[in-house]
Amino acid sequence: MNTTAAPQTVLYIKNMVCDRCRMAVEQILRRNDLAFDHIELGKVYLHETPTADQRSVLVEQIRTAVLDYVGNRALMEKWKLSAYLSDRLAKSYTLLSSAFSAARGMTIERFFILQKVERAKELLIYDELTMSEIAFRLNYSSPAHLSGQFKQITGMSPSDFKRLGGKRHTLDRI
Repeated sequence: MNTTAAPQTVLYIKNMVCDRCRMAVEQILRRNDLAFDHIELGKVYLHETPTADQRSVLVEQIRTAVLDYVGNRALMEKWKLSAYLSDRLAKSYTLLSSAFSAARGMTIERFFILQKVERAKELLIYDELTMSEIAFRLNYSSPAHLSGQFKQITGMSPSDFKRLGGKRHTLDRI
């Protein structure tokens, strides 16, 4: 009877010099739902290597969750973004953040801000709400905060954007 074990992935960790380091690494692995066989000083033996496909699914789940969050003021009032994502996706924010940054080349926070600015553009184009109402709807602390962030991202003030007949980006291009 031939029983061969599945290949393991070995992670080498620099500066892991004591049992406290080992326990900290174990805690991080458990928090991020990474299955492992055992941990030695400087090495972790994982059951399997996360695939690129698994990462792309996770990144899409993060993207969708951020879009839902931006579209729901009650969520933004009740939850911090990091806590909301961790709870919704049942993963640590550290894991979510590193996967998203590696795949998208920007932080989740930056993506969140870009989404809020795109939503503000949409509401400005509709011309049904005041800046105060838009800032309130997007959970900004003030219209000035929204205007400052809007100008930082777009290079123009919300009123200039409106006056010039501003263009929006499709959400899949952000």
